[in-house]
Amino acid sequence: MAIVLTGFNLRTAVNGVGPVLQEIEAGLGISSGAAGLITTMPLLCFAVIGFAGPPLAARFRDGHVLAAALLVMALGVLGRAAAPSFWLFLLGTVATMVGGALGNVLLPGIVKHWFPHRTGLLVGAYSTTMAIGGAVASVSTAPIAESVGADGWRWALGVWAVFAVLAVVPWLLVPRRTAAAGTPRGAVRLRVLVRSSLAWQLAVFFGLQAMQAYVIVGWTAQYLRDEGMSAAAAGVLVGVNALIVIPLNALVPSGAVRQSWQRPMLVGFMACYLVGWTGLLLSPLTLTWLWMSMLGIGMGTFAMVLSLLGLRARTPETVNALSTVVQGWGYAIAAVGPLLVGLLRGLTGGYTGMFVLVYLGVAGLFVTGWLVCADRQVDDEVPELRADPDAREDVEVEAAGVESPVVVEPPLISRGRSCP
Repeated sequence: MAIVLTGFNLRTAVNGVGPVLQEIEAGLGISSGAAGLITTMPLLCFAVIGFAGPPLAARFRDGHVLAAALLVMALGVLGRAAAPSFWLFLLGTVATMVGGALGNVLLPGIVKHWFPHRTGLLVGAYSTTMAIGGAVASVSTAPIAESVGADGWRWALGVWAVFAVLAVVPWLLVPRRTAAAGTPRGAVRLRVLVRSSLAWQLAVFFGLQAMQAYVIVGWTAQYLRDEGMSAAAAGVLVGVNALIVIPLNALVPSGAVRQSWQRPMLVGFMACYLVGWTGLLLSPLTLTWLWMSMLGIGMGTFAMVLSLLGLRARTPETVNALSTVVQGWGYAIAAVGPLLVGLLRGLTGGYTGMFVLVYLGVAGLFVTGWLVCADRQVDDEVPELRADPDAREDVEVEAAGVESPVVVEPPLISRGRSCP
C-alpha cells in the first residue's frame, strides 16, 4: 500500500502544470521564459535532490524518510498553489519535487528488501500507478480549474496535496525492517565513470529522451491551446499520451534485453517521434490524438534506456553507479529543453524554436542510441572496474539508482536469452 500510493504521487505535481500554464502565467504576471523555468524545475530537482536519498536512508529509516518527503511535498503543493509571486511559486515547486526525487531513489531499494522474490511485480505496480497519477493529473487539472472559476488554477494544483498526505499514513505503520542478510559489497565510486565514453553516451541518450518527455508534458498542452483547442481537451490529449506509456513500460524491457532487437526498436521509436512532432507541426487540430499517441510510443525510449543501464555493466555495484551517474547527468541535460522552449516562445511569439529543438533532440537520440546499443560494458573502459570485484571491498559507498534499472546477468545475454 505504501509503495503503490507513493508511486501515484511521483508525477502528479509535474503533469498538473502544463494544462494550466497559461493561467499560471497570467495569475503570477510572468513571462514565457519564467514559465519555461517552472517547467524545467522538476528536472533540476530530480538531478540534485535525488543524491540526498542514500545518505538520508543510511541515517534514518527509509520509510520515515519517504514519509517526511511526502509531507514536504504536500506543503510544497499547497505553498505554490497559494504563492502570490513567481519566486515563492518556484520555492514551492522545489519543495514539491522533494517527494518525487527521493521516491525515485528509495523505492527500488525498498522493493528489493521487502519483496526480494516479487521485485518485478512491485516495481511494475508502482511504475504503473506513477503513470496513472500523471495521466489523471494531466486530464483533470484543467476541468478542476475551469469549474472553480477565478484563480481556479490554484485549486487545481493544490488538490494533489491530499494524495501526498494519504501516502504518508501507511509508511508510519510499516515496522522497522530487519537487517539484510550479509554485508553488501562496497559500491563503485561515481567519479571513475567520468572516464567511460559509454557512460557519457548513455547520459546524453537519457537526457535527450527525458527532454522530449518533459517538453511534451510541459508545453504541448499550451501549444494546442494557442492553436485554438480548449484547455480541457488539450489536457485530455496529454493524458492520452501518458496512458500509452503504461503498457510500454511493461513490454519494452523484454525486447530491449535482446541485443538483436535494440537497434530496430530504436529506429521504430525515432520514427514515432518524427511522425508525432510533424503531425503536431503541420496539422495540430486534426488527428491530434494520433500525433500524441505516436509521441507516447516514442517515449518508450525511457524503458529502453533503463534496460540498457542493466545491460551495460557487469556487476550490481557498477549498475547502481552507472544508473546514478547517467540519470544525474541526464536530468541536468534534459532541464535545458523546457526552459529553452519558454525562452524561445517569449522571444519569437511562437513555437518554431520548440520544433527545432525537438527535431534536433530526435537526431541526437538516434546517434547516441545507436552507439549505446553496441554490445559493450563500462567495466571494460575503466581500469578500476576491470579489477577483481573482491578487491573493491573498501570502495566508498556513494551510488544509488535514480530509477530502477533492468538487470540482466551477462551469461544470459551472451546466449541471447532474457531474464524472466
